[in-house]
Amino acid sequence: MADEVKHAFEHPLERSLASAQDPALDRISLRDHIVAVEIGAFQAERDMTQRISFNVVVEVRHAAKDLGDDVDLILSYDRVTEAIDIELAAERLNLLETLAERVADRILKEPQAERVFVRIEKLDRGGGALGVEIVRAMSDVSSAASASDAALNARVVFLSEAAMSSRNVSNWIDQLTKTQVPLVLVVPPARSDLSARTRLAKAHVALLAMEQNAWIFAATEPRCAVVETRTELDWACKNEQISVWAPQKFVMDAVESPLHLVDDPVALADWFCSQIGALELVVVGEELPTSPMSLCRAVAVESEAI
Repeated sequence: MADEVKHAFEHPLERSLASAQDPALDRISLRDHIVAVEIGAFQAERDMTQRISFNVVVEVRHAAKDLGDDVDLILSYDRVTEAIDIELAAERLNLLETLAERVADRILKEPQAERVFVRIEKLDRGGGALGVEIVRAMSDVSSAASASDAALNARVVFLSEAAMSSRNVSNWIDQLTKTQVPLVLVVPPARSDLSARTRLAKAHVALLAMEQNAWIFAATEPRCAVVETRTELDWACKNEQISVWAPQKFVMDAVESPLHLVDDPVALADWFCSQIGALELVVVGEELPTSPMSLCRAVAVESEAI
């Protein structure tokens, strides 16, 4: 028991040596790699960065031939820090546990890697380091691509207030669903009081107003379902479910949060297209975004057609 307690707080390198499954495996390690990032489930952790520390040990197979001092034949330290950077840039996360899983999964996709120890700690919460440590082996790696890695190839349609209430809206949806392309609808915010004093409060109110309208519209169109997460959206597109986007989680969890776009729902819809890899943005009853962020084809339907 004394050894277990001692090793519980040791550096992952000592942990890997103590629990060696194959003593012939080599080890490379990254110690005290500190990055400032926005992460955390609490509201007080939003719109700010905090320092988190990474300690990583990777157990690797021996090279099949003489290395000849060739960096291309080893698992480089840069690949470890790159795995961290990629996962931090992918999306804003609430949990260190999620981040540790994703970093471990990415490292284990390296050809030489056999097992990885990942310890992540928050350095600015409370009086000490608060963290998580995981151990993962090749057998734990999922071969399936994550939802965030794949473009959805969907058609995103923004409906203005006039378009939402048009008697033609059901017919438009009928026509759009005949193209065999997944359909995601974006609606403007419901009318509400946006007099909140802080930028973050205003953003939350505006996003909730969009979600309010999303639920109202979905209630009038039984073919539609409100989606809040990338996982829900991915499932809906694969199962021919028409989606109505509820934007709050997407926006608030983005690494580069588009809070400056919440007052312009068409521009926000364009940003959404860039996040999911949409094929096309159709804007009904409003002008196209003046500075598009996405690379998809954009089409405007004039107000007169409503």
